[in-house]
Amino acid sequence: MKEKLYEIPLNDAMDAGEECPFCFLERKAEQELMDFVLGSCASYMESDTRAATDQEGFCRTHQKKMFDYGNALGNGWILKTYYKKLLKEMKEEFNHFAPQKISLKDRLMKKSGNENSIREWVTSKEKTCYICDRFSKRYERYVATFFHLYKNDSAFREKLTNSKGFCFHHFGDLCSGADQYLGDGERKEFYSVLFQLMEENMERMSGDIDWFIEKYDYLNRDADWKQSKDAVQRGMQKIRGGYPADPVYKMK
Repeated sequence: MKEKLYEIPLNDAMDAGEECPFCFLERKAEQELMDFVLGSCASYMESDTRAATDQEGFCRTHQKKMFDYGNALGNGWILKTYYKKLLKEMKEEFNHFAPQKISLKDRLMKKSGNENSIREWVTSKEKTCYICDRFSKRYERYVATFFHLYKNDSAFREKLTNSKGFCFHHFGDLCSGADQYLGDGERKEFYSVLFQLMEENMERMSGDIDWFIEKYDYLNRDADWKQSKDAVQRGMQKIRGGYPADPVYKMK
């Protein structure tokens, strides 16, 4: 079957042979978005990109990663226009704010501040992130493509069967995706494959961690590490996703 352009990322991720192909896709997409925002193409100087970053901002995680990325001037330009928009909005919120009366009963029940309009505004600002929001849309397409390939490509199904499974986080997403993209008969078959894959690979990971610990016993100091030398970081990834041992991603 001839590979279509939108299928390439999924096949590349499966071919990488890592603990979770969706973690692989997530890291690659995040790095591409960082390169787009702060890299050599200087998107931060484009008015449409700056308008979007001014509107959405960045979450705490991605602000730290952007700082570590290394483009101080690019970060400065992004902050420059973001602050101007934020200050304008903040002054408008302050002008329309009126403290509400809080009854003694509400104070005793610790309800004070729940209806605070300033707090609601701050919360709304913290819910958006330029990088998270764009990856979320890309991720939805990845999941849809995964099930498209599972249904239509026998080679992809074979890759899945021979893979190392998924991290626990992305495993949950695939369970939800199966209910959305597969019919009743297809779901039954898929869950059988997926559950066996997860069980085998979680047991493999548990065994790797066991041997990693055993290697610190002086009786095993000359024994082979087997597959356990990086068991801690892989074990962390298998539970929560991501790449705990990754170095900081920096501007090339």
